[in-house]
Amino acid sequence: MDLQKIQAEARAVSDQVFGELAPAVEQVAQAMAACLKAGNKIMACGNGGSAADAQHFAGELVNRFLMNRRPYAGLALNTDAAVLTSIGNDFSFNEVYEKQVLGLGREGDLLVGFTTSGNSENIRLAFKAARSMGIRTVLFSGGTGGRILGLSDLALVVSCSTHTPRIQEGHETMMHLVCERIEELMEG
Repeated sequence: MDLQKIQAEARAVSDQVFGELAPAVEQVAQAMAACLKAGNKIMACGNGGSAADAQHFAGELVNRFLMNRRPYAGLALNTDAAVLTSIGNDFSFNEVYEKQVLGLGREGDLLVGFTTSGNSENIRLAFKAARSMGIRTVLFSGGTGGRILGLSDLALVVSCSTHTPRIQEGHETMMHLVCERIEELMEG
């Protein structure tokens, strides 16, 4: 482990998040607050560590981030084992989020995809389904943004790194910034 290299990468990610990506973070927070104010919901999905990010994000929406306030409509699509395994078994793991978007999503909702590569097929299919239904999409990705970038309405791409841990650290920071800003926008 080269600690100096890791520190340099972490600084680069932090500089990008608080510099170049700051306007996009604000844009995402504004879109999410508008979605919630209109009575719609935010769905989130991811795989592996990014699935944990989706759950973390949904928890911040439904319970609280910094303020004690009313719950916001947030949902992680990777939490229902029966749904995930039935779709994976009967059809394909690639369809686990697409089918949920088709069944649970409504026009005006928002779908968030966490994927460090931007190439996760199950998230790509979910974004395609969302687009066909009038559901806005927000991509948290890294590197070039991957194939899903072209299906995203808004994107927060940690482009200064292709290293999964650094990308996820950037996602976590941006998710927290978005959550804090949503509460400010929603609660005044």
